[in-house]
Amino acid sequence: MNTCPEQIVHLMHAYLDGDISRDEERELKAHLESCPECKEIMNGLTESIAFIGSATPIKAPENFVDSVMTRLPKEKSQANAQRWLRRHPLFAAAAMFLILMSASLFSSYGNDQQFSVTKQPNLIVEGQTVLVPAGETIKGDIVVKNGTLRIDGEVDGDVTVIRGSKYMASTAIVTGTSEEIDEVFDWLWYKMKQTVKDIFPSSNDDKLDE
Repeated sequence: MNTCPEQIVHLMHAYLDGDISRDEERELKAHLESCPECKEIMNGLTESIAFIGSATPIKAPENFVDSVMTRLPKEKSQANAQRWLRRHPLFAAAAMFLILMSASLFSSYGNDQQFSVTKQPNLIVEGQTVLVPAGETIKGDIVVKNGTLRIDGEVDGDVTVIRGSKYMASTAIVTGTSEEIDEVFDWLWYKMKQTVKDIFPSSNDDKLDE
């Protein structure tokens, strides 16, 4: 997995979202047949999503998150922790799922009303409205929380709107995935995907401007 292209992770996300093309699906399946580590990660994510779909909301035991975190290996650096998670993808997926199902994250989804947007050059922010101007190209992903995103230009990356609205002009172009999250389980799935990106980070990650 360490030498696998980042495109494979994006294809996994697209497959689980149901947004994958036939050619991309063939590419993903061919890679999984030749890479046991990626296949194990894919199976773990598929099983976790299937469990989420069949489970009813639960309340995690008190101090559950702290208990899970104390059971993780005590590493001296972030790099060592990431290597450990890569070697144990099923445990990582299970721990990720349990943490996301905890009561604190359900509560944070309902209580977080603050507007935020990723820092990107050429974005215009007016109040809680974010504009991608016509004729401009934004290089990288855009995440807008509790606000409105209007795209008149081009976004060379993914677009995610969390508890907000999105408008695309006839001139708008989005080269990556476009996603609107309004339900708690959609939000949980989004958080799972972000956690996978943290385990296999890219060099183009952006921080939210809270």
